[in-house]
Amino acid sequence: MIFLRLFWEYFKTGLFAVGGGMATVPFLQKMSEKTGWFTLGKLADMIAVSESTPGPIGVNMATYVGYTVGLREYGVAGGVLGAVLAMLGLVLPSFLIILLVSLMLDKFRKNRYVDSALYGLRPASVGLISAAGVKIVLFALLGVNTVFDLGAARLSWKMLLLAAIVLVCTRWVPKVKKLHPVVFILFSALFGILFGLGE
Repeated sequence: MIFLRLFWEYFKTGLFAVGGGMATVPFLQKMSEKTGWFTLGKLADMIAVSESTPGPIGVNMATYVGYTVGLREYGVAGGVLGAVLAMLGLVLPSFLIILLVSLMLDKFRKNRYVDSALYGLRPASVGLISAAGVKIVLFALLGVNTVFDLGAARLSWKMLLLAAIVLVCTRWVPKVKKLHPVVFILFSALFGILFGLGE
């Protein structure tokens, strides 16, 4: 059943994506290939929307995918149920792990194995987030999914221009770089609408 699969796929993602919402992106790319629920282009759009809306990025994306999959199969009621189950699947592993850790906090606090495991998870988390960032840049600027596809790359001068404008404004224009990040998100959204970056 589609709802059980939604829950299970997001449960696995929540269980292994260490490092926050962006760390779920590599798992979502695999999910896209395996299930066909969304394309990599749609994933890039979901990341952009999830980053610019309130709430954790992983939860926002899980809710969106669950809703669209449920809606496609069973209408609005299915969409709501799909959204809830995908979101619960994503957050349940973290909830259970934190609950377990809080119950055994004194034992875990001074355990050298746990300390070493957490130390080892740091580079894994950085690697997952970096891989997601590289994939997004490749897709947004060059229209390819991996570095092995660079032969078919087509540079998006509009995306490159937007990235350059935001970089210059946030690094070297003193009055502008003090603005809240929401201003840059809104500016980028408006730029995308005006210049048709989604096309």
